[in-house]
Amino acid sequence: MKSKRVLFFCLFVASFLLLAYIALFINDRFVRPYLGDVLVVICIYFLAKAFFPSRGRLMALYIFVFAVIVEVTQLLGLIRFLGLENNPLARIVLGGVFDWIDIGCYAAGCLVICIVENIAGKSNQQADA
Repeated sequence: MKSKRVLFFCLFVASFLLLAYIALFINDRFVRPYLGDVLVVICIYFLAKAFFPSRGRLMALYIFVFAVIVEVTQLLGLIRFLGLENNPLARIVLGGVFDWIDIGCYAAGCLVICIVENIAGKSNQQADA
């Protein structure tokens, strides 16, 4: 169990560094706005699995709901309400602009998580048999 936690934490760090690289150095019309949003939910998944490795069934759903809540806070202007609109870190974490496409990207990332979990679950069942 500990090795799974370490693996997921290492995957979190790697995906976080990739997201940081994308945020800092890539300014295009696909990777940063779309692929970055797909990857952010996968990154959160890796972090969650590092702490809760045995809870996988609904993890993607919980992460999707969390991502949608963050997106809705953008619609409601939470960052302005908190007075953090000029804080670069807050703008990266909380975002600044609501977009339905972002929610679609989060759903796509969670779908990838579900597919990988399903494949991994079948592999584990075959290995146990």
